[in-house]
Amino acid sequence: MNGPLFIGLDAGTSLTKAAVFDLAGRQLGEARRGTTLLRPHPGWSELDPEEAWQAALDVLRRVVSESGVDRSRIAGIGLTGAMVGAWVVDGEGNALRPGITWEDSRAQGWIERRLAADARFLSRIFASSGSMMQQGCTLPVLAWLAENEPEILARAAHVMSYKDFLRMRLTGLAATDRSEASVIPGSARERTRSDAMIALFGLEKFAQLLPPVMDSERFIGGLMPAAADAIGLPSGLPVAIGAGDVPATVIGAGGLATGMATAVLGTTCMVGVCHDRPVFEPADLGLLFTLPGHRWYRAMVNVAGTLNLDWAFSALAPDLAARPDRFDMMNEMIGTVPPGAHGLVYLPYLSESGIIAPVVDYGARAQFHGLVPRHDRAALFRAVMEGVAFAMRDLFDALDFAGDRVLLTGGGAQNPVWAQMIADLAGRDVHVPEGTQFGARGAALLAATAAGHFASVADASASAAGGGTSYRSDREGAAALLPALLRYRETRDRLLRPRKD
Repeated sequence: MNGPLFIGLDAGTSLTKAAVFDLAGRQLGEARRGTTLLRPHPGWSELDPEEAWQAALDVLRRVVSESGVDRSRIAGIGLTGAMVGAWVVDGEGNALRPGITWEDSRAQGWIERRLAADARFLSRIFASSGSMMQQGCTLPVLAWLAENEPEILARAAHVMSYKDFLRMRLTGLAATDRSEASVIPGSARERTRSDAMIALFGLEKFAQLLPPVMDSERFIGGLMPAAADAIGLPSGLPVAIGAGDVPATVIGAGGLATGMATAVLGTTCMVGVCHDRPVFEPADLGLLFTLPGHRWYRAMVNVAGTLNLDWAFSALAPDLAARPDRFDMMNEMIGTVPPGAHGLVYLPYLSESGIIAPVVDYGARAQFHGLVPRHDRAALFRAVMEGVAFAMRDLFDALDFAGDRVLLTGGGAQNPVWAQMIADLAGRDVHVPEGTQFGARGAALLAATAAGHFASVADASASAAGGGTSYRSDREGAAALLPALLRYRETRDRLLRPRKD
């Protein structure tokens, strides 16, 4: 085949990836490079902009050179990345300070002051954005910067998200997309930023720092010569606006059809349903993502997903952490432990920003309950995996999803034991689509749509559906987990402190 190819660049908080796809969504090559998450103060989460930029150039260069494809067939680049946060840049796209990521919680004190003055502050935001605002969203971070680093903002030309920073470095042009603009927080109904939200945060004088909003499925300029040379592609190669990582993943997994449920078991743990209208129920809970193609993704989020397993390997099994077969070894290890992990319960709230589902509790933290001497490493790992699966059951319950099939994506979806556990607990069949880089594929499909190869983003997403592995929900498996689920809920309810208006 000699058709056009498109690259998807996916910039996560700890891993930057690039992959090449054809128009059928088949992945023809990938490259990845880790980045170091910086935590200079409690609650802070930052990335070094130069390291982030070099990681992006590196994976783009290597995916072109190592995939073996004819580079003359590459017709464009699409971008996605970790959403919100704040990357403060000058007019040339040079960062003026470290990039602040979505999980940063430095703005919590500022938010608490606003709540003390107006108990409905977060509910007012939800009424516009459809999302329970996290501390790392752009507007609260910008408010913190205005108070604490005004000299930086005085030199700034733009405050943008991660992928938008990378796109500006690639093309020299500043922009953002509707998925980002509506969740900073903005307006889900209007599918863009909100002057009322900017005013609610007292940021009118800084509104000009927020870049222009454009549709995800359009091109904005092309590669500048220096970036093109570093990557090994032609100067001027079209670069698409792209979308945030959650919308791109839904698109890349083939989940853009109305009523389709897509779950993400990655660094973040999430379950959501695609709608053809913005859905604000249940109120003051979860997130609402504005998707390309005039769709919305109503989601419940536990914040920490596979991050719990990463922590478990680091803290409990450093001898296994670097082994390429560590997940096979883990599955074999937990296979010796019965469902329920001998009474051990793990709450998977492994984030300094707390949780926003099944309740909003910014103080929620991960912990084991019921630990006794007989609990060995295998039992702890079993409890961690069960705890994340139980948290996903919480998300299904909060979402009130009535369908019988769920798409499951993310690194955790590649573990058959975990996928079956989730199917049993959700009481629904789980389908893991073929492929691994769904965010990058969604970004590439947006670029292909911008190039005119698909009539719509929905058509592009549908082209990627098909293939993969299905897990049938098993009643016996669910029954075996039920006592552990009940213990989990009892422990969860003792810990969580819902926000009170």
